[in-house]
Amino acid sequence: MITLKSVTLRRSAKVLLDNASVTLNPGEKVGLVGRNGAGKSTLFALLNGTLHEDAGDFYRPPQWRMAQVAQDMPETDQSATDFVIEGDTALRAAQDEVHAAEASDDGERMGNAYMALHDAGAHDAQARAQALILGLGFKTTELNHPVNSFSGGWRMRLQLARALMCPSDLLLLDEPTNHLDLDALVWLEAWLKRYDGTLVVISHDREFLDAITDVTLHIDNGKLVRYSGNYSTFEEMRAQQMELQQNAFEKQQDKIAHLQKFIARFKAKASKAKQAQSRVKALDRMEKLAPVLASADFTFEFKEPANLPNPMLAMEDASFGYPPAEDAAPGTPPTVIVHKVSKSVMAGQRIGILGANGQGKSTLVKTVARALTPLGGTVQEGKGLSIGYFAQQELDVLRPLDNPLEHMVRLAKEGLPAGASGREQDLRTFLGSFNFSGDMVKQPVGTMSGGEKARLVLCMIVWQRPNLLLLDEPTNHLDLATREALSVALNEFEGTVMLVSHDRSLLRSVCDEFWLVSRGGVEPFDGDLDDYQRYLLDEAKRARESLKEAQKVAATATTAAAAAPAAKSAPKKIPGKLTHELGRIEQAILDLQGRKHALEAQLSGTLPVAEIARLGVELQQVDEALAAQEEQWLDVSERIEAAAQ
Repeated sequence: MITLKSVTLRRSAKVLLDNASVTLNPGEKVGLVGRNGAGKSTLFALLNGTLHEDAGDFYRPPQWRMAQVAQDMPETDQSATDFVIEGDTALRAAQDEVHAAEASDDGERMGNAYMALHDAGAHDAQARAQALILGLGFKTTELNHPVNSFSGGWRMRLQLARALMCPSDLLLLDEPTNHLDLDALVWLEAWLKRYDGTLVVISHDREFLDAITDVTLHIDNGKLVRYSGNYSTFEEMRAQQMELQQNAFEKQQDKIAHLQKFIARFKAKASKAKQAQSRVKALDRMEKLAPVLASADFTFEFKEPANLPNPMLAMEDASFGYPPAEDAAPGTPPTVIVHKVSKSVMAGQRIGILGANGQGKSTLVKTVARALTPLGGTVQEGKGLSIGYFAQQELDVLRPLDNPLEHMVRLAKEGLPAGASGREQDLRTFLGSFNFSGDMVKQPVGTMSGGEKARLVLCMIVWQRPNLLLLDEPTNHLDLATREALSVALNEFEGTVMLVSHDRSLLRSVCDEFWLVSRGGVEPFDGDLDDYQRYLLDEAKRARESLKEAQKVAATATTAAAAAPAAKSAPKKIPGKLTHELGRIEQAILDLQGRKHALEAQLSGTLPVAEIARLGVELQQVDEALAAQEEQWLDVSERIEAAAQ
């Protein structure tokens, strides 16, 4: 188990944990919660060994294997599959030992090394890695794409897959859902429920925490408070404790007031001086209970729209997608993702936009937000339509070199909404209501955290007094308190909301209808989010079956392609020597593949060490011979094709 006894942790002069103690048992799934800056990431640094306690005792079983998501952006030309396979540290160690054993020419060592390689799962490593990659939302066609060909968010998904690939007894996940769509999130939940090690996760997604955790660890005023149960259970227990604490505080204040009144009345009287002095001592000894202050969490509200056109939008046979790239060849057609959409958006609607990754949710929202032009049909806007757009990537609407005040001044110059002021002091005051005060109003946006950027986008949207809100993953960098504030504000908003989010709590609380973007179209989804999760799992199952079928078809096509040159040799007068050579190579490949399968079957059983070593060496020789025959097959095939032309 993991134990902290009277641990103190500091970052510079700030004390984050002060005499904190807690025990985490093997196999527990722990949600680590607390305000921003409370010390969650610092505690992770203690758990993973990059930071040591300043006082007290910390213990983690030395034999425990640990896995966590690397925070650096990977830069490599490795394929996605190979990159994730490398995350299996046990497999890498076994491979290194095999190479070392072969170089040593020690039969017993080689036998042990091959046995360890088999135990490490070398035979199914590729299948395991690809299952993780597909589960996190990648397409089958992307399995062998270079890591560098993916955007930052997708590379971080590969880092997550790499961490899940690593065999571990302790898994540390810090905001694992930030870069995930709802379909990948549902898959990750299912995976983590099956994980049998100890899990510690930091997340601002309450439904995710509720689904996978059975313990909640709260960092509060430098202490670690352990609660049995998921996040919702923690909230209930915490509320009860706060109520009891508040009641105790109020009673204590009454007692203090009574003592102080007695002291003030009688301390000057000689006959009562002794009693007064005893009450002074009692007052000094009294343990002061902190008042449960009203939470200073960030709150805001959307202003009442100046008008509400109805309908807000009317889409008729519209097609959405992307124009050809600037360097594309002349005549290159645009990329259509969603087509033949005929729908209206009415005043007051609250629409949740669902759909598996890559189906076109963001494309639809970007087009409605005027960031993209429709590729066909019409999108008719209602008179007086005012759009507030929260882009999935905040920097799509922010300028990294500009500060918050410059953003607000630019908005004011573009046009003041009704009731708004463009005076700099008024803009500063408005920014202050979104916690941008003091020097922060002059801080370049590019240096801000994700949460601060998201808050600035919300500030700009509220100031514009929109009547249509287009929100594409607005909670990615928001903490639980700010997500709650957003949910409250959206429910009080009198205009129309179109929301794309993997935060199911937000979708449930805000949306009263759903659109499903799927297979190139947009249709109403007749069901709730639980129905949608079942739909996603069914879709994932169909995708796996399609992949297996495609692999069978590809194998059949490869066999047919190999036989084709020989079959066509006579009419094209291809030299018989070449066709004979190709047939011989194909037979050799079949024989070697059969021998390889037989050796792998033998090695999967229980054998003496010397026999394992012998079979391991033979398997390596078969692999090398197979690679050589395949190269010859390619060479002869190319010569046959050249002769046929």
